[in-house]
Amino acid sequence: MRLAPRLVRALGIALAPFALLGIAHAQGFGERIGERIVCFWPDSAARDLAVRAPALFPFLPAPGAPAERGTDFAVRPEFRMQGGGRVVHIETPRGTTLYGTGEVPGGLVRNGRLSVCWNTDAYGYDANSPSLYQSHPWVLAVRPDGSSFGVIAATPGRVTIDLTHGIEFRAQGPVFPVVVIDRPSPQDVVRALADLTGKMPLPPRWAIGFQQCRYSYAPDSEVVRIAREFRARGLPCDVLWMDIDYMDGHKPFTFDPRGFPHPGTLSDTLHARGFKSVWILDPGIKQEPGDFMYESGLHGGHWVTMPDGTPFWGKVWPGGCNFPDFTRAATRAWWSASVLAFAQRSGADGIWNDMNEPAVFEAAGKSMPETAWHRADESLGGAGYHARYHNVYGMLMARASWEGLKARGPERRPFVLSRANFMGGQRWAAAWTGDNRATAGHLAMALPMVLNLGLSGQPFAGPDIGGYAGPIAGEDFAAWMGLGTLLPFSRAHTEKGGIRKEPWSFGPKVEALCRRALQTRYRLLPYLYTVFEEASRTGLPVARPAFFADPAAEWLREVEHEFLIGGDVLVDLRFRPEWKEAKRLSDDPSAWRAATVIPGEPSEALPDLSVRAGAIVPLGPIMNFSGERPLDDVELLVAPDAAGHAEGWLYEDAGDGYGYTRGEFRRTHLVAETHGRTVRVRVDRSEGTWTPPGERKWRVTLLGGQKGAVVEAPAGR
Repeated sequence: MRLAPRLVRALGIALAPFALLGIAHAQGFGERIGERIVCFWPDSAARDLAVRAPALFPFLPAPGAPAERGTDFAVRPEFRMQGGGRVVHIETPRGTTLYGTGEVPGGLVRNGRLSVCWNTDAYGYDANSPSLYQSHPWVLAVRPDGSSFGVIAATPGRVTIDLTHGIEFRAQGPVFPVVVIDRPSPQDVVRALADLTGKMPLPPRWAIGFQQCRYSYAPDSEVVRIAREFRARGLPCDVLWMDIDYMDGHKPFTFDPRGFPHPGTLSDTLHARGFKSVWILDPGIKQEPGDFMYESGLHGGHWVTMPDGTPFWGKVWPGGCNFPDFTRAATRAWWSASVLAFAQRSGADGIWNDMNEPAVFEAAGKSMPETAWHRADESLGGAGYHARYHNVYGMLMARASWEGLKARGPERRPFVLSRANFMGGQRWAAAWTGDNRATAGHLAMALPMVLNLGLSGQPFAGPDIGGYAGPIAGEDFAAWMGLGTLLPFSRAHTEKGGIRKEPWSFGPKVEALCRRALQTRYRLLPYLYTVFEEASRTGLPVARPAFFADPAAEWLREVEHEFLIGGDVLVDLRFRPEWKEAKRLSDDPSAWRAATVIPGEPSEALPDLSVRAGAIVPLGPIMNFSGERPLDDVELLVAPDAAGHAEGWLYEDAGDGYGYTRGEFRRTHLVAETHGRTVRVRVDRSEGTWTPPGERKWRVTLLGGQKGAVVEAPAGR
């Protein structure tokens, strides 16, 4: 009988809420929790008795706190019980377009789609796969007039999101509320979502450079060879990745004594050539007496258990493994300390968390059973079954890894990439879209997936460039590079046993296209870093859908082959025959001005870029890696509007560390004004105390039809 209260708590059902089972249809009880933000419950009793998890949903009101009724809200959820589960339905006005739902395959528009929030090891998924590696119980709705609202199902458990008729969340288990944000524009809704769930911290500048990976580059001499090839061929790259073959028998926190006997020396060699390194760490710790991680995990009581208290056992890469219970603060601290020691020994600049859904071989659902037991912190809702904590397991692991890297000191910003995550996990990890395939279908899905992640609060995301699984033709690899080098997270990656997928693997012609694509990204780095900094402050995506240019323009709602970087750069993907569309933003030369970033004729095999009329976009020099030289040569792409005016921003700081949080940055506002035939560009104002190193040369390239105009560049730094 001692277990009964724990079972009741884990299921989130106290005796009183059984009255809720009688609800057929109920208009939710709403309380205001922010400006145009209302939290809805089935009724007042549900509000008081629901399981709270402030560490996951800090925006929910505390039980017993006075409620400010939100009775005049236009969006009104309907609650009901169905088949023993809980259903929340929200009607949407005719013509409303739906987005978000996190990491989902398929197209940009989510209307008519059904997805499931249940983190899944989904190798080689397709457009109809219901669940992938991350869960975001969130829907963004854009009404015909461009106004918008968003809905959060505030539960960590399994949730079905059905968008076939309005918005519907279906879930088993505890009572959960829905939170509705209603704002004048989708941009305002996404900002409010970030205010609720957290913002991505500003990553180190090197992390937004290009990155190269393979399962696996091994032994260490092969890693060095790849680094030499990039530099010898003039192909910009910032990061090389270490997959599981650097380990001794695939055991996390170990090193193969033959292939990687001196990991710190390897990192020193890479650093000398301008490369950072990111090393993979999986959660499964081999059940091997004598292994340090196994012994310390066992004696510290850090394993997920079964209800009878025995550690859960499952098979992954090293063999039979136990799994850390990241729902416990003590276990996260143990993992963080292990990550810190690992980073100090290996010289790792970043950490890659993989297999953390958690994936388990030869198991039902490819994961641990839902009856596994977590002794969770009270701030997460207290002890309970894995069914409750499955979706947040990967996020909590990423948090522990991030905190381990942060402990290195204030001069280095952590970088973590995590395969599994949950809403709010952008605070600790970037995302990639998992084990995709090298097919035209996956290439077409890559952009909508990244855009919907951005609309769900995760600005730092990208696919495995070139496709993780399967072979690919050279011209198709160039297309992947053309798109992937313009997405927020830019990494090429492929599986073991397949063809090589480095930029030079397909011959000189494809290598030249890849070089141009990479050089384009590095020329854009000053602008990209500026947009990343904006995302870290506001929660706005880095890569934005075309309809952000005009949310009321319904014809833009389904555009998938054109997207915005920030607010001022438009990327047009019509270079692929299957992506040609009749109407695009870039077809209007009065609103968008064609731009050439790399000297020479633009390639018909790569995307086209345009700059918004009225904007100034800063470019930097071509570099082999982001820290090769200071930003001493800045080219400004100036696209005056009809009145001859343009303006833009350039954000700079040391590129790493936390000085920027103390004002050690420079945010420069640039303004261009036209006087007769003269276009004068000036520094309007600067914010922050950071001083760029060395002298600076400003150059101006005027976009548009103002031939013969006299251009005056800014003076000074």
